[in-house]
Amino acid sequence: MRHVPTHGFSMRALTEGAKESGYLEVSVQLLPRGVFDLINYHLVTQRLALKDRVQFPKDSKLGAGEKVRTLTLERLRANQDIIHQWQGALGQMSLLGNIPASLKELHILSDEIWYLSGDTSVDTSWYTKRASLAALYASSELFMTADASKDFAATAEFVDRRLEDFQKVGKTVGGLGQFVGFWAGNTIHLARSWGMRV
Repeated sequence: MRHVPTHGFSMRALTEGAKESGYLEVSVQLLPRGVFDLINYHLVTQRLALKDRVQFPKDSKLGAGEKVRTLTLERLRANQDIIHQWQGALGQMSLLGNIPASLKELHILSDEIWYLSGDTSVDTSWYTKRASLAALYASSELFMTADASKDFAATAEFVDRRLEDFQKVGKTVGGLGQFVGFWAGNTIHLARSWGMRV
């Protein structure tokens, strides 16, 4: 990852990293997905580090929404050193062969954020919360690639606006979340019955 700020998520960054670690340049051919494996490594390691970077005291008065905000912003901040290279990474993630793994990691991240915020829901809102947060995170990450404000203040404002939007929709629509959750659950069960790993 040391070479990503300079060379982006590229074969050159992989090759330089391999050489620096004492491996032959050709060893990068062992990575079946090439550059995407480097991107996925970044996604997974930053998600796993989130629980160590943000810890809420047991007697914390913060609500789940504020915890989700804090965790989301902290995960976004983990991209700040490579954000100028992130559009290239997003391009790689949008390639047809990489979309399933990219969406899976996005889902795992949204699940992790809700889990770390203390969410214990087991009803249909489990699906809608995670789908909403995944959409919020993906759009915030894209916004951040063009954010030139100091300390990414505009990105934090963007996240706040999206969170407010989700809260408003949740209050005014009422049963929509349960309806969407019901059909999301049915879709997942159907996919599993077809042998898909969901």
